[in-house]
Amino acid sequence: MIIKSAIFQCSNTRTDKLPPPTLPEYAFIGRSNVGKSSLINMLVQKKGLAKTSQTPGKTQLINHFLINENWQLVDLPGYGYARTSRTNRSDWEKFIRYYLRNRENLQCVFVLIDSRLSPQKIDIEFCAWLGENGIPFLLIFTKADKQSKIQSEKNVALFRKSLLDLFEEVPAHFISSSETKQGREEILALIDDINRRFVANANP
Repeated sequence: MIIKSAIFQCSNTRTDKLPPPTLPEYAFIGRSNVGKSSLINMLVQKKGLAKTSQTPGKTQLINHFLINENWQLVDLPGYGYARTSRTNRSDWEKFIRYYLRNRENLQCVFVLIDSRLSPQKIDIEFCAWLGENGIPFLLIFTKADKQSKIQSEKNVALFRKSLLDLFEEVPAHFISSSETKQGREEILALIDDINRRFVANANP
């Protein structure tokens, strides 16, 4: 897929203010400081489209971006680290979970995992929640350039093994690097394939 255009649409804390659910939509979410904004900017090749922050947990809104005028990319708040009150954090979680369960044009959730780390309980629990709610998701292991390929593959294998305790089949995964653009073509190819099916189903 060639990215011809990528524009910011809107930021929201209310699901009733989201763009109309007419285009295929892909949500990106992960533990705070996993490299989500950098990955999004790398995918669309537009530096600064998704705002990066030195403060983990800074993204507190649902941010919509229109890509190639025919699909939407959604930057969701990071989970697991937020310098805010417990009440605010609880409100975000309810808001995000409502969005994930009810957004009718949501095609897939990309869960970002830091490839440098051994399996984290918070990531496993979030994947379990997605599975329990029947929400399709795939895994993107980030920051692969920060360590050896062997170490990345070892941590990926450990994470997939942890998921096998919960799932009969583990979702597909990608290994990525925002610095080297590793994984970019594969992720965009998958989105392109799903987009084609979305259009075909909409126009039988």
